[in-house]
Amino acid sequence: MKFSCEKLVLQNALSAASRAVATKSSIPALEGLLLECSGGSLTVTGYNMQLGIRARFACDAEEDGALVLNARLFGDIVRRLPDDTLTLVSDAKLTVKIHCGDADFDIVGLPAADFPELPAVEEKNVVSLPEKTLGAMIRQTAFAVSANEARPVHMGSLFEVGEEELTVVSVDGFRLALRREKLENHDGGVFSFVAPGTALGEVERVCEDVDEPVKITLGDRHILFEVGDTELICRRLEGEFLDYKNAIPRKNGIILTVDTKAMTESLERVSVVISEKLKSPVRCLFGQDMVTFSARTANGEAKDVCRLAGDGKELEIGFNNRYLSDALRYAPAETVRLELNTGISPAIIVPAEDGDENFLYMVLPVRLKA
Repeated sequence: MKFSCEKLVLQNALSAASRAVATKSSIPALEGLLLECSGGSLTVTGYNMQLGIRARFACDAEEDGALVLNARLFGDIVRRLPDDTLTLVSDAKLTVKIHCGDADFDIVGLPAADFPELPAVEEKNVVSLPEKTLGAMIRQTAFAVSANEARPVHMGSLFEVGEEELTVVSVDGFRLALRREKLENHDGGVFSFVAPGTALGEVERVCEDVDEPVKITLGDRHILFEVGDTELICRRLEGEFLDYKNAIPRKNGIILTVDTKAMTESLERVSVVISEKLKSPVRCLFGQDMVTFSARTANGEAKDVCRLAGDGKELEIGFNNRYLSDALRYAPAETVRLELNTGISPAIIVPAEDGDENFLYMVLPVRLKA
Protein backbone atom coordinates (compact mmCIF):
# COMPACT_ATOMS: atom_id res chain seq x y z
CA MET A 1 0.00 0.00 0.00
CA LYS A 2 1.25 3.46 -0.85
CA PHE A 3 -0.58 6.77 -0.71
CA SER A 4 -0.02 10.48 -0.11
CA CYS A 5 -2.39 13.05 1.38
CA GLU A 6 -2.47 16.24 3.40
CA LYS A 7 -1.65 15.55 7.04
CA LEU A 8 -4.64 17.54 8.34
CA VAL A 9 -7.10 15.59 6.15
CA LEU A 10 -5.81 12.28 7.51
CA GLN A 11 -5.80 13.63 11.06
CA ASN A 12 -9.49 14.58 10.80
CA ALA A 13 -10.38 11.09 9.53
CA LEU A 14 -8.38 9.45 12.33
CA SER A 15 -10.07 11.68 14.90
CA ALA A 16 -13.53 10.60 13.73
CA ALA A 17 -12.81 6.86 13.39
CA SER A 18 -10.80 6.64 16.62
CA ARG A 19 -13.90 7.36 18.69
CA ALA A 20 -15.13 3.85 17.86
CA VAL A 21 -11.85 2.09 18.72
CA ALA A 22 -11.90 -0.34 21.65
CA THR A 23 -9.61 0.85 24.46
CA LYS A 24 -8.90 -2.71 25.59
CA SER A 25 -9.79 -5.85 23.69
CA SER A 26 -8.83 -9.52 23.51
CA ILE A 27 -8.69 -8.91 19.74
CA PRO A 28 -5.59 -6.71 19.14
CA ALA A 29 -6.95 -5.45 15.81
CA LEU A 30 -9.90 -3.80 17.59
CA GLU A 31 -7.43 -1.52 19.37
CA GLY A 32 -6.37 -0.36 15.92
CA LEU A 33 -7.69 1.40 12.85
CA LEU A 34 -8.27 -0.35 9.54
CA LEU A 35 -6.77 1.58 6.62
CA GLU A 36 -8.04 0.62 3.16
CA CYS A 37 -6.58 2.30 0.09
CA SER A 38 -8.56 1.69 -3.09
CA GLY A 39 -9.66 3.56 -6.19
CA GLY A 40 -7.99 6.84 -5.27
CA SER A 41 -9.52 7.07 -1.79
CA LEU A 42 -8.55 6.05 1.73
CA THR A 43 -11.07 4.63 4.20
CA VAL A 44 -10.24 4.69 7.92
CA THR A 45 -12.39 2.44 10.14
CA GLY A 46 -12.73 2.05 13.90
CA TYR A 47 -14.94 -0.63 15.46
CA ASN A 48 -15.57 -1.76 19.05
CA MET A 49 -18.25 -4.39 18.25
CA GLN A 50 -20.96 -1.92 19.34
CA LEU A 51 -20.21 1.11 17.19
CA GLY A 52 -18.35 1.33 13.89
CA ILE A 53 -17.15 4.57 12.28
CA ARG A 54 -15.80 4.84 8.72
CA ALA A 55 -14.22 8.05 7.40
CA ARG A 56 -13.38 8.28 3.71
CA PHE A 57 -11.45 10.88 1.72
CA ALA A 58 -9.65 11.23 -1.61
CA CYS A 59 -5.88 10.64 -1.66
CA ASP A 60 -3.06 10.27 -4.13
CA ALA A 61 -2.97 6.45 -4.25
CA GLU A 62 -0.06 4.73 -5.96
CA GLU A 63 -0.68 1.21 -4.68
CA ASP A 64 -3.91 -0.21 -3.22
CA GLY A 65 -3.88 -2.26 -0.05
CA ALA A 66 -5.18 -2.62 3.50
CA LEU A 67 -3.73 -3.04 6.99
CA VAL A 68 -4.42 -2.28 10.65
CA LEU A 69 -2.38 0.22 12.69
CA ASN A 70 -2.51 0.76 16.45
CA ALA A 71 -4.91 3.68 16.87
CA ARG A 72 -3.13 5.39 19.75
CA LEU A 73 0.35 5.13 18.24
CA PHE A 74 -0.68 6.11 14.70
CA GLY A 75 -2.86 8.95 15.99
CA ASP A 76 -0.02 10.34 18.14
CA ILE A 77 2.40 10.20 15.21
CA VAL A 78 0.08 11.97 12.77
CA ARG A 79 -0.93 14.61 15.33
CA ARG A 80 2.73 15.55 15.91
CA LEU A 81 3.74 15.67 12.25
CA PRO A 82 4.24 19.05 10.54
CA ASP A 83 1.43 20.43 8.39
CA ASP A 84 2.69 19.02 5.11
CA THR A 85 2.02 16.21 2.64
CA LEU A 86 2.20 12.80 4.33
CA THR A 87 3.31 9.65 2.54
CA LEU A 88 2.63 6.16 3.89
CA VAL A 89 4.20 3.03 2.40
CA SER A 90 3.80 -0.57 3.61
CA ASP A 91 5.41 -3.79 2.38
CA ALA A 92 4.40 -7.46 2.40
CA LYS A 93 5.74 -7.87 5.94
CA LEU A 94 3.45 -5.03 7.11
CA THR A 95 6.36 -2.74 7.90
CA VAL A 96 5.00 0.79 7.56
CA LYS A 97 7.08 3.84 6.67
CA ILE A 98 5.57 7.28 7.32
CA HIS A 99 7.20 10.38 5.87
CA CYS A 100 6.08 14.00 6.33
CA GLY A 101 8.32 17.05 5.99
CA ASP A 102 11.61 16.16 7.68
CA ALA A 103 10.00 13.51 9.93
CA ASP A 104 10.18 9.76 9.33
CA PHE A 105 8.65 6.87 11.29
CA ASP A 106 8.85 3.09 10.92
CA ILE A 107 6.10 1.08 12.64
CA VAL A 108 4.56 -2.37 12.28
CA GLY A 109 0.98 -3.09 11.28
CA LEU A 110 -1.42 -6.03 11.55
CA PRO A 111 -3.15 -7.92 8.71
CA ALA A 112 -6.44 -6.42 7.56
CA ALA A 113 -7.95 -9.91 7.82
CA ASP A 114 -7.64 -9.67 11.64
CA PHE A 115 -10.10 -6.76 11.71
CA PRO A 116 -13.74 -7.90 12.24
CA GLU A 117 -16.04 -6.99 9.40
CA LEU A 118 -18.59 -4.29 10.15
CA PRO A 119 -22.20 -5.46 9.92
CA ALA A 120 -24.02 -4.81 6.66
CA VAL A 121 -27.16 -2.70 7.04
CA GLU A 122 -30.01 -3.78 4.77
CA GLU A 123 -31.95 -0.84 3.38
CA LYS A 124 -35.22 -1.60 5.17
CA ASN A 125 -36.33 1.99 5.81
CA VAL A 126 -34.62 5.31 5.03
CA VAL A 127 -35.03 8.90 6.18
CA SER A 128 -32.90 11.96 5.49
CA LEU A 129 -32.73 15.43 7.04
CA PRO A 130 -30.21 18.30 7.21
CA GLU A 131 -27.05 17.84 9.31
CA LYS A 132 -27.70 20.89 11.47
CA THR A 133 -31.27 19.75 12.18
CA LEU A 134 -30.29 16.23 13.24
CA GLY A 135 -27.39 17.56 15.32
CA ALA A 136 -29.70 19.97 17.15
CA MET A 137 -32.37 17.32 17.77
CA ILE A 138 -29.82 14.92 19.29
CA ARG A 139 -28.15 17.64 21.39
CA GLN A 140 -31.47 18.95 22.73
CA THR A 141 -32.67 15.50 23.87
CA ALA A 142 -29.46 13.62 24.79
CA PHE A 143 -29.34 15.05 28.32
CA ALA A 144 -32.40 12.98 29.24
CA VAL A 145 -31.02 9.63 28.02
CA SER A 146 -30.94 7.14 30.91
CA ALA A 147 -27.71 5.78 32.38
CA ASN A 148 -29.56 2.99 34.19
CA GLU A 149 -28.54 -0.39 32.77
CA ALA A 150 -31.62 -2.02 34.32
CA ARG A 151 -33.65 -0.59 31.40
CA PRO A 152 -31.27 -0.81 28.41
CA VAL A 153 -33.85 0.46 25.92
CA HIS A 154 -33.95 3.82 27.76
CA MET A 155 -30.17 4.18 27.34
CA GLY A 156 -30.99 5.43 23.86
CA SER A 157 -33.34 7.82 22.09
CA LEU A 158 -36.54 6.81 20.32
CA PHE A 159 -36.76 7.96 16.68
CA GLU A 160 -40.31 8.02 15.33
CA VAL A 161 -40.44 8.68 11.60
CA GLY A 162 -43.87 9.75 10.41
CA GLU A 163 -45.09 10.65 6.95
CA GLU A 164 -44.24 14.33 7.45
CA GLU A 165 -42.18 14.64 10.63
CA LEU A 166 -39.46 13.10 12.78
CA THR A 167 -39.83 12.89 16.57
CA VAL A 168 -36.90 12.13 18.89
CA VAL A 169 -37.64 11.21 22.53
CA SER A 170 -35.33 10.53 25.48
CA VAL A 171 -36.42 9.53 28.98
CA ASP A 172 -34.61 8.54 32.18
CA GLY A 173 -37.40 8.07 34.72
CA PHE A 174 -37.09 11.61 36.13
CA ARG A 175 -37.51 13.70 32.99
CA LEU A 176 -38.45 13.48 29.35
CA ALA A 177 -37.14 15.41 26.36
CA LEU A 178 -38.93 15.53 23.00
CA ARG A 179 -37.97 17.27 19.75
CA ARG A 180 -40.02 17.27 16.58
CA GLU A 181 -39.14 18.51 13.09
CA LYS A 182 -40.85 18.50 9.71
CA LEU A 183 -39.49 16.18 7.03
CA GLU A 184 -39.30 17.39 3.45
CA ASN A 185 -39.83 15.02 0.52
CA HIS A 186 -39.92 11.95 2.76
CA ASP A 187 -41.14 8.79 1.08
CA GLY A 188 -39.27 6.17 3.11
CA GLY A 189 -42.31 4.99 5.04
CA VAL A 190 -43.43 5.21 8.66
CA PHE A 191 -41.15 3.45 11.15
CA SER A 192 -39.44 3.78 14.53
CA PHE A 193 -36.28 2.60 16.27
CA VAL A 194 -34.18 3.24 19.38
CA ALA A 195 -30.54 4.28 18.83
CA PRO A 196 -27.95 4.05 21.66
CA GLY A 197 -27.13 7.36 23.33
CA THR A 198 -23.38 6.73 23.02
CA ALA A 199 -23.67 6.31 19.25
CA LEU A 200 -25.90 9.38 18.91
CA GLY A 201 -23.30 11.42 20.76
CA GLU A 202 -20.80 10.56 18.04
CA VAL A 203 -23.34 11.34 15.30
CA GLU A 204 -23.97 14.75 16.87
CA ARG A 205 -20.23 15.38 17.05
CA VAL A 206 -19.80 14.65 13.34
CA CYS A 207 -22.79 16.77 12.26
CA GLU A 208 -21.90 20.32 11.25
CA ASP A 209 -24.04 23.46 11.03
CA VAL A 210 -24.86 22.92 7.37
CA ASP A 211 -27.89 21.93 5.31
CA GLU A 212 -26.21 18.90 3.73
CA PRO A 213 -28.47 15.82 4.14
CA VAL A 214 -27.81 13.03 6.61
CA LYS A 215 -29.13 9.67 5.46
CA ILE A 216 -30.37 7.31 8.20
CA THR A 217 -30.87 3.69 7.12
CA LEU A 218 -32.67 1.23 9.36
CA GLY A 219 -31.81 -2.46 9.06
CA ASP A 220 -33.12 -5.49 10.94
CA ARG A 221 -30.58 -5.13 13.75
CA HIS A 222 -28.43 -2.12 12.92
CA ILE A 223 -28.69 1.56 12.03
CA LEU A 224 -26.48 3.37 9.53
CA PHE A 225 -25.92 7.14 9.72
CA GLU A 226 -24.25 8.65 6.64
CA VAL A 227 -22.93 12.14 7.42
CA GLY A 228 -20.92 13.51 4.51
CA ASP A 229 -17.98 11.15 3.97
CA THR A 230 -18.41 9.56 7.41
CA GLU A 231 -20.50 6.47 8.17
CA LEU A 232 -21.56 5.38 11.66
CA ILE A 233 -23.05 1.93 12.26
CA CYS A 234 -24.58 0.89 15.59
CA ARG A 235 -26.89 -1.79 16.95
CA ARG A 236 -30.55 -1.01 17.54
CA LEU A 237 -31.69 -1.17 21.15
CA GLU A 238 -34.42 -3.74 21.62
CA GLY A 239 -37.25 -3.56 24.15
CA GLU A 240 -40.43 -1.63 24.83
CA PHE A 241 -39.84 2.12 25.04
CA LEU A 242 -42.00 4.24 27.32
CA ASP A 243 -45.45 5.08 25.94
CA TYR A 244 -44.55 8.76 26.20
CA LYS A 245 -47.76 10.08 24.63
CA ASN A 246 -49.81 8.78 27.56
CA ALA A 247 -47.16 9.73 30.11
CA ILE A 248 -47.32 13.47 29.41
CA PRO A 249 -50.14 15.30 31.27
CA ARG A 250 -51.46 18.25 29.23
CA LYS A 251 -54.59 19.22 31.17
CA ASN A 252 -52.76 21.55 33.52
CA GLY A 253 -54.47 24.36 35.41
CA ILE A 254 -51.50 26.73 35.71
CA ILE A 255 -50.03 28.22 32.53
CA LEU A 256 -47.07 30.59 32.84
CA THR A 257 -44.83 32.29 30.27
CA VAL A 258 -41.19 32.69 31.23
CA ASP A 259 -37.98 34.06 29.75
CA THR A 260 -35.81 30.97 29.30
CA LYS A 261 -32.47 32.67 30.00
CA ALA A 262 -33.74 34.65 33.01
CA MET A 263 -35.20 31.57 34.71
CA THR A 264 -32.08 29.51 33.97
CA GLU A 265 -29.83 32.17 35.53
CA SER A 266 -32.11 32.49 38.57
CA LEU A 267 -32.04 28.72 39.10
CA GLU A 268 -28.27 28.63 38.76
CA ARG A 269 -27.84 31.36 41.38
CA VAL A 270 -29.89 29.42 43.91
CA SER A 271 -28.09 26.18 43.02
CA VAL A 272 -24.73 27.52 44.23
CA VAL A 273 -25.38 26.09 47.72
CA ILE A 274 -26.22 22.64 46.28
CA SER A 275 -23.46 20.11 45.53
CA GLU A 276 -23.04 16.39 44.88
CA LYS A 277 -22.34 15.84 48.58
CA LEU A 278 -24.97 18.28 49.81
CA LYS A 279 -28.06 17.66 47.71
CA SER A 280 -31.32 19.50 48.14
CA PRO A 281 -34.31 20.23 45.92
CA VAL A 282 -34.98 23.77 44.78
CA ARG A 283 -38.20 24.99 46.38
CA CYS A 284 -40.33 26.92 43.88
CA LEU A 285 -43.19 29.18 45.01
CA PHE A 286 -45.20 30.38 42.02
CA GLY A 287 -47.16 33.58 42.66
CA GLN A 288 -48.66 36.34 40.51
CA ASP A 289 -46.17 37.19 37.75
CA MET A 290 -43.23 35.79 39.72
CA VAL A 291 -41.59 32.66 41.10
CA THR A 292 -39.42 32.54 44.22
CA PHE A 293 -36.63 29.95 44.16
CA SER A 294 -34.97 28.86 47.39
CA ALA A 295 -32.56 26.16 48.54
CA ARG A 296 -30.97 25.29 51.87
CA THR A 297 -28.04 22.97 52.64
CA ALA A 298 -25.18 22.88 55.14
CA ASN A 299 -23.37 25.22 52.74
CA GLY A 300 -25.93 27.93 53.35
CA GLU A 301 -29.25 29.26 52.15
CA ALA A 302 -30.11 30.94 48.84
CA LYS A 303 -33.18 32.73 47.52
CA ASP A 304 -33.93 34.44 44.21
CA VAL A 305 -36.97 35.85 42.43
CA CYS A 306 -37.66 35.47 38.71
CA ARG A 307 -40.33 37.48 36.91
CA LEU A 308 -42.80 35.72 34.62
CA ALA A 309 -46.24 36.20 33.12
CA GLY A 310 -49.27 34.49 34.68
CA ASP A 311 -50.75 33.48 38.01
CA GLY A 312 -48.98 30.61 39.78
CA LYS A 313 -51.83 30.38 42.34
CA GLU A 314 -49.27 30.14 45.17
CA LEU A 315 -48.25 26.65 44.07
CA GLU A 316 -45.26 25.33 45.98
CA ILE A 317 -43.30 22.57 44.26
CA GLY A 318 -39.76 21.16 44.42
CA PHE A 319 -37.43 20.15 41.59
CA ASN A 320 -33.99 18.69 41.18
CA ASN A 321 -32.10 21.85 40.23
CA ARG A 322 -30.08 20.21 37.45
CA TYR A 323 -33.07 18.49 35.84
CA LEU A 324 -35.08 21.72 35.64
CA SER A 325 -32.17 23.89 34.48
CA ASP A 326 -31.20 21.31 31.79
CA ALA A 327 -34.70 21.43 30.35
CA LEU A 328 -34.61 25.23 30.23
CA ARG A 329 -31.04 25.40 28.89
CA TYR A 330 -31.70 23.05 25.98
CA ALA A 331 -35.12 24.46 25.06
CA PRO A 332 -34.63 26.04 21.60
CA ALA A 333 -36.70 29.16 22.35
CA GLU A 334 -36.14 32.48 24.11
CA THR A 335 -39.48 32.23 25.90
CA VAL A 336 -41.33 29.09 26.95
CA ARG A 337 -44.69 28.12 28.38
CA LEU A 338 -44.51 26.40 31.75
CA GLU A 339 -47.49 24.15 32.55
CA LEU A 340 -48.11 23.10 36.16
CA ASN A 341 -50.91 21.44 38.06
CA THR A 342 -50.18 20.27 41.62
CA GLY A 343 -47.17 19.92 43.89
CA ILE A 344 -46.74 16.28 42.84
CA SER A 345 -47.48 16.68 39.10
CA PRO A 346 -44.76 17.03 36.44
CA ALA A 347 -43.80 20.39 34.97
CA ILE A 348 -44.23 20.68 31.20
CA ILE A 349 -42.11 23.09 29.15
CA VAL A 350 -43.22 23.85 25.58
CA PRO A 351 -42.83 26.77 23.12
CA ALA A 352 -44.56 29.96 24.27
CA GLU A 353 -45.95 30.58 20.80
CA ASP A 354 -49.04 28.66 19.76
CA GLY A 355 -48.62 26.43 16.73
CA ASP A 356 -46.37 23.48 16.05
CA GLU A 357 -44.79 22.20 19.27
CA ASN A 358 -41.30 21.41 18.01
CA PHE A 359 -40.13 20.60 21.56
CA LEU A 360 -41.54 19.42 24.88
CA TYR A 361 -39.69 18.81 28.13
CA MET A 362 -41.19 17.15 31.20
CA VAL A 363 -39.59 17.23 34.64
CA LEU A 364 -40.92 15.24 37.60
CA PRO A 365 -41.07 17.06 40.94
CA VAL A 366 -39.32 16.19 44.18
CA ARG A 367 -41.39 15.84 47.36
CA LEU A 368 -40.67 18.71 49.72
CA LYS A 369 -40.31 18.35 53.46
CA ALA A 370 -42.55 20.59 55.50
